[in-house]
Amino acid sequence: MDDIRLARAYLSRVAEPPAVALGLLVGEVGPVRAAELVRAGDVPDAIRDETSARAGHDLAAEDLARAGQAGIRLVVPEDDEWPAWPLLSLDNARARGMRWAAPPLALWVRGPASLDEVMQRSVAIVGARAATPYGEHTASEFAYDLAQQSVTVVSGAAFGIDGAAHRGALAAEGLTVAVLACGADVGYPVAHTALLSRIARAGAIVSEYPPGTTPAKYRFLVRNRLIAALAVGTVVVEAGRRSGARNTASSAAALGKPVLAVPGSVSSPMSQGCHDLIRAATATVATSVPDILEAIGTIGELAERESPPPRPTDGLGPQAIQVHDALHRRTPHTPQHLSHQSGVPLDRVRALLPELELTGLATQTEEGWLSTTA
Repeated sequence: MDDIRLARAYLSRVAEPPAVALGLLVGEVGPVRAAELVRAGDVPDAIRDETSARAGHDLAAEDLARAGQAGIRLVVPEDDEWPAWPLLSLDNARARGMRWAAPPLALWVRGPASLDEVMQRSVAIVGARAATPYGEHTASEFAYDLAQQSVTVVSGAAFGIDGAAHRGALAAEGLTVAVLACGADVGYPVAHTALLSRIARAGAIVSEYPPGTTPAKYRFLVRNRLIAALAVGTVVVEAGRRSGARNTASSAAALGKPVLAVPGSVSSPMSQGCHDLIRAATATVATSVPDILEAIGTIGELAERESPPPRPTDGLGPQAIQVHDALHRRTPHTPQHLSHQSGVPLDRVRALLPELELTGLATQTEEGWLSTTA
């Protein structure tokens, strides 16, 4: 197993993800043989294009040692912990010709959470960095309530919606996973270094990139496919028309995962991306945690919803409701007037009025009948 881990550590540094051609080679000949071929340069042009710039830099042993010092482990597909089921969506998408969807060669993980377990019931909450107070509050509340129901909250540890989602899950003492576009030992953004440390205490920091790798713009887009794949479903709280959050949502939809979007003000630029996703039927509307649980829950699992407040007229038949609606709180009306107003026959009105009085919904005066409800 050590030779496999060394080979995958080497390959994870040699090629920038998603490394489609290299991934196919590993699938054909295994990681150890693939690493030998890459080192020797005995590979097809497509793989040489992905690996030639770094093939001579074998830092696998150093990377694994540095990872161990930082409390990071290398999780590989040969491990029991490997989240095979969620990542199968990337394999399937790659087979359909989506080159961006290649699965990772390995994952560097910091934190005690076992990936295969915590991803079984998980939701990605993503959104704009320049989030509004409404967006941050919504993300935090959703994450808090989901975490309380044993749902792992997945996000990207960025400012705005991502950070609010992680903090909400932590406030509920639940599990949250941050997927980074840099090494798992790199505090990025720097202002979230303490937040990342809190996440790693019980949850996990996950990255395709070896320790010490710095963030780069293109790596965030590559990272987004992992967020989309690892979680059972994705919720976009706020997003501009062109944004990383919308990219994550589109990736999740392409992988066949449920996508939900939170509606916002029609005048808010930060909600335009959400509205576009809903309008294009890429996402369904998420206005509550039950909406999310129904979308990501197992077959037959229905989320509990809050019952609407009871009304005094609950339980009345159609004609009784018609008569009650014709009553007035201040102006008494005769049965004849109520019959005319409600369209209910006079004899039926005369029978229903005493019933309404018995249930406390009407009262009789010398001048006629009054409603007792607002």
